Amino acid sequence: KEVGLLDADIYGPSIPKMMNLKGNPELTSKNLMRPLKNYGIACMSMGFLIEETAPVVWRGLMVMSAVEKLLRQVDWGQLDYLVIDMPPGTGDVQLSVSQNIPVAGAVIISTPQDVALLDARKGAEMFRKVHVPVLGLVQNMSVFQCPKCKHETHIFGADGVRDLAKTLGLDVLGDIPLHVNIRETCDSGQPVVISQPQSDA
Repeated sequence: KEVGLLDADIYGPSIPKMMNLKGNPELTSKNLMRPLKNYGIACMSMGFLIEETAPVVWRGLMVMSAVEKLLRQVDWGQLDYLVIDMPPGTGDVQLSVSQNIPVAGAVIISTPQDVALLDARKGAEMFRKVHVPVLGLVQNMSVFQCPKCKHETHIFGADGVRDLAKTLGLDVLGDIPLHVNIRETCDSGQPVVISQPQSDA
């Protein structure tokens, strides 16, 4: 399957670092940007178009314009799936994406503490209002296991996402642990599922 990954977090693009990609996209003869590719995944991000340490200080209309550019001015080729990584909340990015392209479904990712779950619930309700199916929820930073004694601690709470899923009538698609391997491999641009596929993470 051919998969594309669009980093729609305009203010804080992280996909270039996590996917170990640098440089500016080349342009096709039709003046479309070619995604950068690593690990078999075509990626596009605002991070390819600005300096790594440069802040993006834009108002809503400019953000929406940037998202539309990343959606429509990129030569994605023939993809089976386009995964769009969006920032938290229910702002301009989410609206721009849902209004500009047919979205097959949304996955809500949240840590289990109450403060995060408030935003997760708003996100799920927003996608329902714009007729985007919510496929389910993922609990991030679900549990921390001590590397020495193997004791598990639910630092952010145990079942917050599960409780929210029940309230909304949705499935929990999975749990992502709070694990040092995930942090280290993200920082080094070598996703844990590729660099350490046998890891507990």
